[in-house]
Amino acid sequence: MSGVNDIRKGFIDYFAKNGHEPVPSSPLVPRNDPTLMFTNAGMVQFKNVFTGLEKRPYQRAVTAQKCVRAGGKHNDLDNVGYTARHHTFFEMLGNFSFGDYFKDRAIELAWNLITKEFGLPKDKLTATVYIDDDEAFGLWKKISGLPESRIIRIAGADNFWQMGDTGPCGPCSEIFYDHGDKIPGGPPGSPDADGDRFIEIWNLVFMQYEQQAGGQRSNLPRPSIDTGMGLERIAAVLQGTHDNYAIDLFRALIGTIAELTKVSPDGAQKASHRVIADHLRASAFLIADGVLPSNEGRGYVLRRIMRRAMRHAELLGAREPLMWRLVPTLTREMGQAYPELTRAESLISETLKLEETRFRKTLERGLAILDDESKALKQGDSLKGETAFTLYDTYGFPLDLTQDALRPRGIGVDVTGFNAAMEQQKAKARASWSGSGEAAASTAWFPIREKLGATEFLGYETETAEGVVTALVRDGKEVNELKAGETGVVIVNQTPFYGESGGQLGDTGTMTADGVRFAVSDTQKEAGDLFVHHGKVEQGALKVGMALALNVDHTRRSAIRRNHSATHLLHEALRQVLGDHVAQKGSMVAPDRLRFDFSHPKPMTAEEIERVEDMANDYVLQNSPVTTRLMALDDARASGARALFGEKYGDEVRVVAMGEGSGNTLGWSVELCGGTHVRRTGDIGLIFGLSDSGVAAGVRRVEALTGTAARKSAQHAVNLAKHASSELKTTLEDLPARVVSLLDERKKLERDLSDAKKKLAMGGGGKASGDDGVRSIGDVKLLARSVSGIDLKDLRSLADEGKKQIGSGVVAIVGTSDDGKAGVVVGVTQDLTARFNAVDLVKKGAEALGGKGGGGRPDMAQAGGPDGTKADAALQAIESALGA
Repeated sequence: MSGVNDIRKGFIDYFAKNGHEPVPSSPLVPRNDPTLMFTNAGMVQFKNVFTGLEKRPYQRAVTAQKCVRAGGKHNDLDNVGYTARHHTFFEMLGNFSFGDYFKDRAIELAWNLITKEFGLPKDKLTATVYIDDDEAFGLWKKISGLPESRIIRIAGADNFWQMGDTGPCGPCSEIFYDHGDKIPGGPPGSPDADGDRFIEIWNLVFMQYEQQAGGQRSNLPRPSIDTGMGLERIAAVLQGTHDNYAIDLFRALIGTIAELTKVSPDGAQKASHRVIADHLRASAFLIADGVLPSNEGRGYVLRRIMRRAMRHAELLGAREPLMWRLVPTLTREMGQAYPELTRAESLISETLKLEETRFRKTLERGLAILDDESKALKQGDSLKGETAFTLYDTYGFPLDLTQDALRPRGIGVDVTGFNAAMEQQKAKARASWSGSGEAAASTAWFPIREKLGATEFLGYETETAEGVVTALVRDGKEVNELKAGETGVVIVNQTPFYGESGGQLGDTGTMTADGVRFAVSDTQKEAGDLFVHHGKVEQGALKVGMALALNVDHTRRSAIRRNHSATHLLHEALRQVLGDHVAQKGSMVAPDRLRFDFSHPKPMTAEEIERVEDMANDYVLQNSPVTTRLMALDDARASGARALFGEKYGDEVRVVAMGEGSGNTLGWSVELCGGTHVRRTGDIGLIFGLSDSGVAAGVRRVEALTGTAARKSAQHAVNLAKHASSELKTTLEDLPARVVSLLDERKKLERDLSDAKKKLAMGGGGKASGDDGVRSIGDVKLLARSVSGIDLKDLRSLADEGKKQIGSGVVAIVGTSDDGKAGVVVGVTQDLTARFNAVDLVKKGAEALGGKGGGGRPDMAQAGGPDGTKADAALQAIESALGA
């Protein structure tokens, strides 16, 4: 059992047989400790268990935890490649007891594993204890049988562990392996302890005290155990080497590097092989856990790691990107233990290839500048800080890359000057940050953004995390506290809450601590990448520096994800059905619906709407993975990726692809998008209720529902149809024909009713002389009537009928509507139009009705007025005009 994979499995199996729960490694981005940049120890995921904030269904656990130490106070980056045991990424094997067993069982389990299971000779082992831990000293002597000379008491922090200034703490015991007198160095505690002969392989932490403010310690009611064994170190011991880079895992990686570069891994450039192998692991696992290279925070540390390795690939003579070609070897060696590596293999490869391609474009020029600026320097000199900053700012050289390039010549860098140049650039940025509208509103956030830096967004991978409050804002001003009942803005160092952008609404949820609850009503992005959480303190008081549990509203986020992914499928379906001219003009992705605006010159037909909805749902049913890649903007566009309206893109972009079976190898729908999406298209459930409407000239809008909302809407529509078919005494299949038949019957009845009303109106008497309503005004006959119950639009046909009745003369009809208004029509037979103008006559009637004007022809004119009670007055006015 000497292979890395066998050792890892053997460790876990051993403790599982001894009652421990195997717990998978937690991500490299800590979800429960916002003070850490990366997970750097096995106990990180159990922190809240040890402090009592979290309960697990087990009291014993065993893990193989992936760890990174490349940023903050735990930064081994500069040493990697030049020593036998420094790594940016490493695996920590550990067993844990949460108030179950303590020192005696922990020592017994450890000793049996390394001497019986792993078969290490006892005479090669040495144990250390804290200087006054007599209990541990006695237990080691009893359990292991080691002589007292090889149980060494050590004073100081190396053998006493603390979680922080306050909280759980306790003494440690370390187990050392002696590689033999051929390697320089002495036992722990000796003047030569820093040598490589005696190597610590396991650290047992006895968590037995509570450190209190003021320096006092009290006994924990349930003492616990936390151990850590570096997998690479124990593998070196079991494989008979004192060099971690000589174990099978690294031999496989370094062998592939040597094969691709044709450079011996054991020659003068040995360090470069080691840097690349180590940094490959760190880069790959960080990418798999959702970290992508950037110029801020975790992404910046990743970029430093990647570019340091890429610089060493260039030193080995690699003329093309190298690191992405190593990913299959890494996946083969570690993918079985860490399946996330296999799942993200394509993303890892593409990200590494993109970064190395871009970096190589600037590396040659940057190195030329560095050589030119440093050619006059000699060993012990320092490169000017301004030059180092120019390389950083213009050519993307991290400071440590410049330092690494100069190290072989013994030349340093003026770090103070570098920092001064950085401050000058920030001052220029402050001075230039101005604008109007949205830009001007952002000026209030810019000083906070500059002080705090970008918010680390964790929401692509998780909906829960912990964050430290870095700023509180109320009424536009920073405050130190938000009290219960107050509304304001909370800013934390890292967040799973999505800030509104690209049409996707911001997340809601809660931020909590012991006795504190803040309800997040909205999340926005300000000053580019500062996530601000709007809401109200419902309980307790929020203070700057407080650690909070962050919980996104899962149901709402899930609905938003479904709708967002559905817009991508609909966008491509619209292009397929309507044509390549379709381009997004806007979108809104809410939890209850989606809205998508696009360029198209005319309304969609019912058949087109059905085709689009069917096509999108075909890809929903395909249930294909939704993949995300980081690509150069130009490369993304060249691949056919489509930009989304409202997004601002940098040199590197997230490319979201979904659907299989198209000409594009990335996917059927490929778009640039920074939003959150479903894992598989099937998670959308259903796209239903697609509707089309106009927004502006040449811009259409579709709206739709997904998931539960779509299902409920579809069910509601079916229930309505069933009810209608029941009322109409027909089947669902015959319902459309029955409705058409009823509509036809109604139209016929309405026509018949209208004709009957007209006949009745023209057959009734009027106020004029004679039962037929016809009177003579001089030598002219006048038919004058007021009618009701007739649509005003039918008054003209009544006037035509009246003209036929009288043969020669004038017809005046006033109709009143149910709302009290009136219409008036005047008709003049053709033989009288030379004497009387219907337009002039109708105006007289309209004036009496309270209206103005009127229009038509000399033989037929119409007008209206607001006062239907003056119908008789209107007829009298027309009669008077005839007799004038």
